[in-house]
Amino acid sequence: MKKYILSCVLLLACISIHAQTKWTLRQCVDYAVQNNIELRQQSLKVSNAEINLSTSKNSRLPNLNASIGQNFSFGRSTLQNNTSESVNTSRTSFSIGTEVPVFTGFRIPNQIKADEFSLQAATEGLKKATENLELEVVSLFLEVLLNKEILKVNQEQAALSKLQVEKTQILLDAGKIPASQLYDIKATAAKNELNVTTAENSLALSLLNLSQALNLSVTEGFDVVVPDFGDVIDNNISSIIPPDQVYQMALGIKPHIKEAELQLESNKKLLKVAQSGYWPTLDFSASYGTSYTKVFGKTGLSFSRQLGDYGSEVIGFSLKIPIFNRFQTRNRVRAARLDIENQNLILDNTKLALYKEIQQAYQKAAAAQSEFNSTGKAYEAAEESFKYARERYDLGKSTVFEYNEAQTTLLTSKSKQIQAKYDFIFRAKILDFYQGKQIDIQ
Repeated sequence: MKKYILSCVLLLACISIHAQTKWTLRQCVDYAVQNNIELRQQSLKVSNAEINLSTSKNSRLPNLNASIGQNFSFGRSTLQNNTSESVNTSRTSFSIGTEVPVFTGFRIPNQIKADEFSLQAATEGLKKATENLELEVVSLFLEVLLNKEILKVNQEQAALSKLQVEKTQILLDAGKIPASQLYDIKATAAKNELNVTTAENSLALSLLNLSQALNLSVTEGFDVVVPDFGDVIDNNISSIIPPDQVYQMALGIKPHIKEAELQLESNKKLLKVAQSGYWPTLDFSASYGTSYTKVFGKTGLSFSRQLGDYGSEVIGFSLKIPIFNRFQTRNRVRAARLDIENQNLILDNTKLALYKEIQQAYQKAAAAQSEFNSTGKAYEAAEESFKYARERYDLGKSTVFEYNEAQTTLLTSKSKQIQAKYDFIFRAKILDFYQGKQIDIQ
């Protein structure tokens, strides 16, 4: 009972930690990598490739087999004096033998090399899956930060609208404006409150998406740390380098390129494995066997005596020369050549896709940078316009329509600036990813 209570306390403590601690990007990435089911499946492929390699290496070893046989015979048997009589016998045989491959047409060493390349390719495949998961977590993490800022802007606008309702009520009481303006400003305040609710829902959904990507058992209370980005452009501009330079770096470090290259090398070795079928093979064998025979109704040699007297040792070599095997070897070689050609195409396509992705990432990052600068200027202009419109409205010199238009423009400009900001950060981090840099946001 005490153990049960202690387990419950520990479980509740873990849940409390999950619910109260805010997660950094690095913590999210590390946790996702450790708990992702697809990565576990990919690691099983690596383990399976290790088993295949072990099997290939052990095929050089001699085998060892033992056998026991039991036969019974019933019927008449011819004796030495040419007479026959009914004889029932039983015969028990024992044997042990081994075979060692001496020459296999270079099949075994080439199969070992092929499996070594396959193991390395599977390892790179695991790295590729890990990197893809990291990118997904970064994207979801930045989406949470974006929605947090959007919510903050909408809350500020809602608070400002609430304040304007109070000021409008004062103006109405003073007889400076008609009652219709109060109703209009209240409608605007209600709309801004709706925007807050929508932003809260978007934030909650983005947090849920991130927590699900981490495979968290408890999502309630999950939240992330909001980092200090500082000067967004200055802190990330070093990542924006020409596509050709990024591509040359990516070719040597990206796991999906290495995976395709290693698989190509494996296929080349598998071609040599198929070609080994043209070569003769030589095996060495050795065996020892003995037997015990009993004739029912008669007294014969003892069991131990027969085992010793009837024992025999055999050693030999077996040479197999392929002459005609229904074109099986030829077709295996043809299929292996096609696999090499196909893998070459896969490698070329992978490199081409990588270059296109880097080009697009660079163009999108450059566009996001320009858009961020432009939205910054637009926001500054909208902010000045809104200040002027608010001052005129507070003095009763402008209508609610003019005030609402200026506020809407301000909110739209700020939202676009925030979106451009996170779009630029994400594009810069993608370029870091292609350059082999660890993705992190401090």
